[in-house]
Amino acid sequence: MALPVLDRPGDYIAGRFQVPVAADGELRIHGPADQSELSAVHPYAASAIDAAADAARTAFPTWRRTALPERAACLKRYQAQLGAHRAELVQTIAREVGKPAWEAATEVDAMIAKVDVMLGEGHSYTADRVIADLPGEVRYRPHGVIAVIGPFNFPGHLPNGQIIPALLLGNTVVHKPSERTPSMATWMARCFHEAGLPAGVFNVVQGEGPAGGALAQHAGVDGVMFTGSVAVGRRILASQGERLDRIIALELGGKNTSVVLDDCDLERASRAIAFAGFVTAGQRCTATSRVVVTAGIADALLARLAELTRAVTVGYPLDSEVFMGPLISAQAQARVLAGQAAAQAAGFTPLVPGGSAEVPGHAGHYLRPALHVAPNASARAPGYSDEELFGPDLAVYIARDADAALALANDTRFGLTASVFTRSREAFEQAADRLRVGVLQWNRSTAGASGRLPFGGIRNSGNHRPAGIMAGTSCVYPLAIQVPGPADGPLPSWPGLRP
Repeated sequence: MALPVLDRPGDYIAGRFQVPVAADGELRIHGPADQSELSAVHPYAASAIDAAADAARTAFPTWRRTALPERAACLKRYQAQLGAHRAELVQTIAREVGKPAWEAATEVDAMIAKVDVMLGEGHSYTADRVIADLPGEVRYRPHGVIAVIGPFNFPGHLPNGQIIPALLLGNTVVHKPSERTPSMATWMARCFHEAGLPAGVFNVVQGEGPAGGALAQHAGVDGVMFTGSVAVGRRILASQGERLDRIIALELGGKNTSVVLDDCDLERASRAIAFAGFVTAGQRCTATSRVVVTAGIADALLARLAELTRAVTVGYPLDSEVFMGPLISAQAQARVLAGQAAAQAAGFTPLVPGGSAEVPGHAGHYLRPALHVAPNASARAPGYSDEELFGPDLAVYIARDADAALALANDTRFGLTASVFTRSREAFEQAADRLRVGVLQWNRSTAGASGRLPFGGIRNSGNHRPAGIMAGTSCVYPLAIQVPGPADGPLPSWPGLRP
C-alpha cells in the first residue's frame, strides 16, 4: 500500500503556510527505511528566514504582554491538537527518522507530556517572586525572538522541549528543523495553528544546513537553541562575532559510559546497556557507546551482552515486533562501518561483528548491532573510541578495579551522561563524586532521562545551559527590582551635600 506524501506544504510564517515563490531548492525526503518511499517534498528559499524573523519580531511585543494564563491556555490547546494528530505524528517520525512505531509513539507522548511539565514544575524555575524583607522583587523577562534549530533523531520531542518554555515565557519562535526530518515541524505548526496561536508567534522555515547557520546569525534573533553535533555547535558560537547580547544554548553529543562493578545485578545491567546501545539504532546523544566493567564480572557480562546483541530484531519500522530500524542515511551507515573497521585494526575483537543488514522488501540503511571488546584498558582507535559514533555499537573495556573503571569513564572529551551498576550505595556515591557528567544514572540505562530533571552536559556535550525542567532559564533574563521600604529610613545624605 502506497503511503501518503506530504507534498509542498510550505513554510509556516505569520500564521499561514507559504510555499516559496522562487525556491532555492527542495527537500525530497526518502525514508531511511526504504529509499523507494517518498514521504515528503519541502521547497525552501533563503528569503523565508528574513520573513519568519520579521514575523516573529512583529508578534513579540503583543505576545510578551499577553497574560501568562492566556499563553498557557494556548499551549494547552496545542497539547490537545498533538493528541488529536497522534497517529499522523507517529507515522511521520517512523518514516522520516526510521524509528519503530512503538518508539515513535513514546516520542509523541513525551511531547504531549512536556506541556504539563513546563506549565507546572518547569515554570517554578522562572516564576516572578517577591522578597518581602528587602523589600524587592525578581521578575523574569523574555529575550525576544528565539531560533530553535532541531536535530534529526528527535524531530518532535527535542525542539518541543525548547519551544514550549520559550512561548510560555513570552518569546516568539522561528524553528528550523533538520533537513533530514522536516515534516514534524510542519505538523507542529499545524497543531499550533489549530490551537489558535496568534500569527507570527511560532514560525517554521525549511532548508539545508546553511539555513540554520543563517538563522543563528540573523540580526533579528535574540537567542539560539541548538541540538546537534559538536562541530556545528562550535560554528554557531564562532559566528556570533560581537553579539554578546544573544543567548546561545547548545545541547551537543555524548560518548557515554556504563560502569559495571563486580557486585552488580548482572541481568539488570546487561539489559539496560543493550537497550541504551541499540535503541534508535544508537542515534541518541544519550546512547551507551562504552562499557567499562571490572574484571570479576567481565566474562559473565560479555556473555550476556553477546546474547542480547544477537537477539535484537532489525526491521522496517512500521512492521510489528521490530526493536531497531535503520540509520538516518547512507553516510551515517558508512561512518559507523568505518569506525568499526578502525577499531578492529586497533585490536578490538568483534565479539558480535555487526555489519550491514538486509530487510526483505526494503532498501534502507540497516545495520546489525555490534559488540567489540578492547584488547586492553588503554586501547584507542581514532574515529571510534574518541568520537560519537552515533550507531548501534558497544565497546567494552575491562578495568582492574572500581577506581580504574571510573578513571577510564572520565577519559573522554564529552560529559553528557553515565550509568553506574552496583548494589552498593557507597560505591555509587564515590562514582557520583568523581564522574564528570551532567546526567548520572544508578542501575539505569544512560538513554533514560526525566523531563522533571535538568538535562545537559559539560565539556564537549554542552555549554552549561541545561534543557529538561530547566529549559526555561535560557528563555528569560532576571530583572531585579528594589522599592522603598520601612528599613530605608530618611533620604540618604552625604558629606558636602547642600540643602
